[in-house]
Formats: sequence, structure tokens, C-alpha cells
Amino acid sequence: ADLSTGSIPRHLLHLAWPQVTEQLLNITDQMVDMVWAGRLPGGFRALAGLGVAQTFSQLGFMSRQGIEQATRAMVSQAVGAGNLTLANLVALQAFAIMSVHSLLMAIIGLFLTDVALSAIGASEAVHAQAAMYMRIQFVGMTGMSFRMTASSILQASGDVIMPLRATTVTRVLHIALSPFLMFGWWWFPDLGLAGAALANLLAQTVGASINLYILFYGNSRLRLTLRGFRIDRGIIWRLIKIGAPASGTGMERAVAQVLLMKIVAPFGDIAMAGYGMTRRLEMFANFGGQGVGQASGIMVGQNLGAKRPERARRSVVWGLVFVTAFKLLIAIPLVFFPTLVVMIFTREAEVVSLTANWLQILALAAVFMGLGVVFQQSFNVAGDTVTVMIVTLAEVMIEVPLAWLFSYPLGVGPLGIAWGNVIGMALRAAIFVPIYFKGRWLERNVI
Repeated sequence: ADLSTGSIPRHLLHLAWPQVTEQLLNITDQMVDMVWAGRLPGGFRALAGLGVAQTFSQLGFMSRQGIEQATRAMVSQAVGAGNLTLANLVALQAFAIMSVHSLLMAIIGLFLTDVALSAIGASEAVHAQAAMYMRIQFVGMTGMSFRMTASSILQASGDVIMPLRATTVTRVLHIALSPFLMFGWWWFPDLGLAGAALANLLAQTVGASINLYILFYGNSRLRLTLRGFRIDRGIIWRLIKIGAPASGTGMERAVAQVLLMKIVAPFGDIAMAGYGMTRRLEMFANFGGQGVGQASGIMVGQNLGAKRPERARRSVVWGLVFVTAFKLLIAIPLVFFPTLVVMIFTREAEVVSLTANWLQILALAAVFMGLGVVFQQSFNVAGDTVTVMIVTLAEVMIEVPLAWLFSYPLGVGPLGIAWGNVIGMALRAAIFVPIYFKGRWLERNVI
């Protein structure tokens, strides 16, 4: 469909629902891993290990997110301008960058896992639970990187259904394999928490293969081929120039999570388990935000490519409306039934009590988080990645010190981290508002 004409809310809903569904699958996948982890012999320490390992994995994942954002920006604007040849070329250069990134992440995971876990002060029990899971996750980033980059390319071209199908296969396969590899069911090995990471590695590889097949051999709007392939330094430089600040944005948040984990660690393994669970449940709290944000970004990109900046501006407003509705809906179980939500994963009384209170605060932070995601995705796809990076850095520099201040000098304890997050996310969303109205983000040159 031509996204530069017709009803904006209708186009936005058409683009958003498959991506929201994809996000739901990702959330379900994470929740199922937590359910099984809570039933391992390590109990809540397995949950803590899962949270610690995934926090570091998120740091590696975010380091490549900028290239994905830059690819989405360049492909969507090239498609909007009717230049499919350029869109195909950008896609191939993005995969070349991802190959190098994947190799680097595998090396980091294999050789620096123990160093990272020791640096944040994880207990020996949590360290033992997290180490092998974390190594496999970093090695498995190859499949995830190629699947998600291919998804971004397809979505930027306007095809939001095929990425959803690939994600569905990936998540269902992961959910099905995890308990067999974690508990040694049937003839599978008993790998404990590491079994979930291995299941993810295998599932991501299958999902990446599906998306790549569609791009190279399917009937997508783009048709990639390696025939005559060469490295295009100009396009790679532009991808890095646009993507580096976006990667910086993601890594700022991921580094903040690591620093917050360092603040939590002295409170003990119960607090670490609560922190790990809330990081995963944050995905549930942010349900709809990422999907609507990405849909807004696609609308912005294609309309800027078609030289329709005012329509791009209105697309952001509609995205904010939709994401607010999602947040109010998601807040209901987190605010009114937090204990029931936590007891799905563990019945350790102290863990349940702490995490339930944390979730109620998280529900408030999620509203501001959703607004920020729509602004972030829209500005990134418009090519204004530097502004987003600066705003996020300011937010992190406020949130982390506030979390420490609330937790220790003011005596709030681990929940001080939650309150620091609320204030940080609220300020981030507020800063984006005048930037939106000023309009310089509409004037960036991407292609």
C-alpha cells in the first residue's frame, strides 16, 4: 500500500497490529522462560541468574540496534522515493555489518562472561546459574541479528506479515524446546538454565532462515541477490553515521540497567530476583509501545521519502494516541493484581512481596516509556538519531543517580530503583515534546 496517501490511523493500525502481535510473542517467550526458570532446582536464584544474564545480553543486543534503525530509515525512505535498487543495496550492506558484529559478540560472550558477572557483584550461586546461559546467548546473537535485521528490511518496505510469521515460528519453537533442554525430558540433555539459551539459539537460526529466504527467493517487494555483490563504503558509512547514535541510545539504556543491577546486588539474591523479573515484565508493561513506535517510524520514513513532512508529523501524533490507549489497558493487571502476576513465576514469599510492589510502580513508568518509544522510533527513522541519543543520555544521567539516592541515603531500598525509573522516563518523554514541535527532525538527509 502507498503509505503517503489515505487514512493515517488506518495505515498505522495496518502496520502496527502485526508488530504488536510480534511483540506479544516475544513477551510470551520471555515469560515462559521465567516460569520454567522458577521451577529449576536453583529456585529464585535461577530467576536472578536469568535476569542478570539477560541484562548483559541486552547490552550486546542494543549495540547492533542502531544499524537496524539506520537500515529501517534508509530502506523506508528509498521505498517511499520509488528507488527499490537503492533499498536492495542498503539491505545487503546492512547484512555485511551484522556479520562483523555477530562475530564480535560471540568472542565477547565466550571470553568475558565471568569478568562481567564478577564486576556487578553477583553471588556465587547466581554466577553459577547465569554463566553458561549468558555465553550461549552471546553466541546465539548471530541468528537473532540476522532475523531482526531482515524483519526491519521487510517492515520498512511495507511487508509486516512475513516478519510476523517468522517470529511466530521462532517463538513457538523456542517455547516448545526450552523445557526439554532445561529439564532433560525424553532423550534431551538436562542443561538447566543454559537449555533455554540453546533453545533460543536454534529457534533464532530457523527464524533468520525464513526471513532471508523471503528476501532472496520470495515475492517480497524487495529482491536481494549476492550476484555481483561488493562492499559499498559510501552506504556503509551512512548506515554507521545514522546508526551509531541510535546504537548509543540503546546502549545507554542497557548500561543503565547494568549500573542499576550493581545498585541492587548489595540487597541480596531476593532483590536480584525481583530486579530480574521486573526487567522481563517491563516487556509486558511496554506491550504495544514497540509495535506502535515502529509503525509510526515506517509511516514517517515513507512519507519523508515521498516529500510529505506534514503527513509524517501527523503520523507521530496518531502513534502517541494509540500507545497511550495500550498503556492504560496494560496498567490494569499490574496495578490491581500484581501479586497474582508475580506468583505465576515464583511463590517465594519475600520475592513475591518485593516484586509486586515494584510492578505497581512500573505501571506508571510504562506510560511515559511508551510515549518515549514513539518519539524515539519516529525521530530515528527520520534520521535524527543524534538528538535521541542526547535525550536518552540525559535521562540515564538523571535516573541512575536518583535510583542510588532513593535506595541508600533516603532509605527506600530496592524500590528506589523503580522510582528513579519513573522520574527518568517522565523527563525523557517531556523533553521530546518541544523537539517534536520545533520540527528539525523532519529536515535530516537520509538517502
